[in-house]
Amino acid sequence: MGATRRADDPRTSRRVMVVEHPRFLDHRSPQGHPERPERLFAVGRAIGERADRLEPLAARPAELDEIVAIHSADHVRGMEVAARMAPAHLDPDTYVSPASYDVALLAAGSAVEAARAVAAGRCDAAFAAVRPPGHHAEASRAMGFCLFNNVAIAARALRREGVERVLIVDWDVHHGNGTQHAFEDDPNVLFFSTHQFPFYPGTGDFVEAGRGRGEHATVNVPLPPGCGDDDYTGVFRRVLAPVAFGFRPELILVSCGFDAHRDDPLASMELTGAGYTAITRIVRALAEELCEGRVAFVLEGGYAPSGLYEATGAVLDALLESEPTRSGSARPLEPGSTLRHVVDRVAAVHRRHYRDLGAA
Repeated sequence: MGATRRADDPRTSRRVMVVEHPRFLDHRSPQGHPERPERLFAVGRAIGERADRLEPLAARPAELDEIVAIHSADHVRGMEVAARMAPAHLDPDTYVSPASYDVALLAAGSAVEAARAVAAGRCDAAFAAVRPPGHHAEASRAMGFCLFNNVAIAARALRREGVERVLIVDWDVHHGNGTQHAFEDDPNVLFFSTHQFPFYPGTGDFVEAGRGRGEHATVNVPLPPGCGDDDYTGVFRRVLAPVAFGFRPELILVSCGFDAHRDDPLASMELTGAGYTAITRIVRALAEELCEGRVAFVLEGGYAPSGLYEATGAVLDALLESEPTRSGSARPLEPGSTLRHVVDRVAAVHRRHYRDLGAA
């Protein structure tokens, strides 16, 4: 594991920074648990194969004030105490080991550093290969393998440092309930999620669209099992693109789960490496058109080594391309198709706010 600082490389003019750290392996899982340290071996292999074109970004623990900008002080203390009493389960899915509190702080701080590096123009894009994941963690509750909400903490840090509008794109196969709830009344952080539905954690229906001043700054795209590359690419073109143009972010954060990959044992989606390449290209193109290319990716789920390896490589290759390659046009909205149904349902909730929803 480890990206090495590259010299000027004629193959690319792109500066892509990667956060890795061996301490992320010290969050130890119970026997047979899918969120295990070995996940990072597959991610690290994909990073290592591109190390001469990547630059390292130092990991660092989050400061307490960064964490409590999203989580309650009681929750933070609870995670610290739980780690002292570890190993233990916080719920049937979520565990702590003795190092988990420190590792979770490191994951959150590293997400902030990736976002800051992009915001400051130190790189064109960043990828934070962290664990434990974060997007299920609520203000006062760990859940779904997540202790602290890494992407939410990074988004709040950006807002506190003067970034006016942040778009969070969550393509993990599970809905990011914690991230949605952190910002659902905030008009300056737009949460966009594609996820298998109905599925854990049970949130993320079409009608969950934010509240108060944050109405329409939550855009959920629940998808039925079996969706593949064409469905995801169609959603990103026909829903994410018009939403992003309506919102006009200053920076994009991606909750980068790889559990929608067809090899993943916990879900029933059919994304391939080509699909991850396509949706990364769309996100990158939106970032370049709307916010000077500023985009940072933070690892969430993904539990098949083959899927983690293939999808990580696909994302990095799309970010490293010296010139963005436009993916092909979206599949036509055929009557009765899954894509037509999903786009129409999203448009029924949000079209008055995002007028171009559904356009190719």
